[in-house]
Amino acid sequence: MIATSHQHGGARLLADIGGTNARFALERGPGRIEDIATLPCANHPRLVDAVRAYLGARAGADRVRHAVIAIANPVEGDFVKMTNHHWEFSIRQAREELGLDTLLVVNDFAALAMSVPELPASDLMQVGGTLVPADEAGKADGVIGLVGAGTGLGVAGLIPAHGRWTVLQSEGGHVAFSPSNAREQDILAWCWQRYPHVSAERLVSGPGLSLIHEALSALAGAPAAPLDPAVVVERALEDNDPLCTQVLEIFCGMLGTVAANVAVTLCARGGIYIGGGVVPRLGDWFARSPFRAHFENKGRFSAFAARIPCFVIRAPYPALAGAAAMLEQHLADAGAAAGAGARDGTAPQHANGHAVLAGTEARHAHA
Repeated sequence: MIATSHQHGGARLLADIGGTNARFALERGPGRIEDIATLPCANHPRLVDAVRAYLGARAGADRVRHAVIAIANPVEGDFVKMTNHHWEFSIRQAREELGLDTLLVVNDFAALAMSVPELPASDLMQVGGTLVPADEAGKADGVIGLVGAGTGLGVAGLIPAHGRWTVLQSEGGHVAFSPSNAREQDILAWCWQRYPHVSAERLVSGPGLSLIHEALSALAGAPAAPLDPAVVVERALEDNDPLCTQVLEIFCGMLGTVAANVAVTLCARGGIYIGGGVVPRLGDWFARSPFRAHFENKGRFSAFAARIPCFVIRAPYPALAGAAAMLEQHLADAGAAAGAGARDGTAPQHANGHAVLAGTEARHAHA
């Protein structure tokens, strides 16, 4: 039977892989997430190379047997090819190359979703909606929605059922962009000259900040070279560049529309949680932005949207904690299945036909 405790299984490797950076950590005991490091994806030819670089610099990491990778990508089957980076890999082959017993690969926003119920109030900033007492923030009992803009646009849901949370995977960032006013419609029309399909992610993301800046410049009759997203944000927050301020305001309004669409789609009475690499860096500016006005602009459902609280996740590495929870549940379920198989004389099998005891590979995100 697989030993699921850290005492017998050693430290566990946690990874949160985005299109730009790969974040790694070791969980040396329940909730003890340590040795966090960020490695630029571009510095490593393959995911396996990045993992080896991280583990090679950590004492005792050679004894890691179980690992979970939360990745900014859909995970369907054994082969994973990233949308916003060139890495691609076989889960089975990566597990074998790294000498692991378990390699669980999940969607990054599924991992972020699993972190929400355990987030302390100090890691959350409420933006509008029904006021939630500080000691109840992050402990909603209704359906929760998540959105987050970074290299891409992540969307997920979290559903309470039978005393546990179930993650609803989504690629909602790839729905068609929906403008909410004439200005956004002009930006969309400009984008259509370049792209036959304009997804929400195309504009509501880090690269989307650059694209909005480029579009506004062109629409004003003064075409400009693309501006790095970090520069757009910096100039907007310093309030020394009116165009960049306008870009960030439009971006936040667009995100409000996306978040509201998720809220009404899921009936997310438990709130909408906002992660990703862009919004948490905006601080109090975000609370004053057009986000909430766009969020509540839902026509006949405006009153419904107005009651739903939104929370900015300010924890530095929440997806790592969520990934750890998913790995713990995965190992517990595998151990229970192995025990049941031992009692009735059958070997529990994964969909790929390999017994649990021979090594596990996750085919998709799950709670």
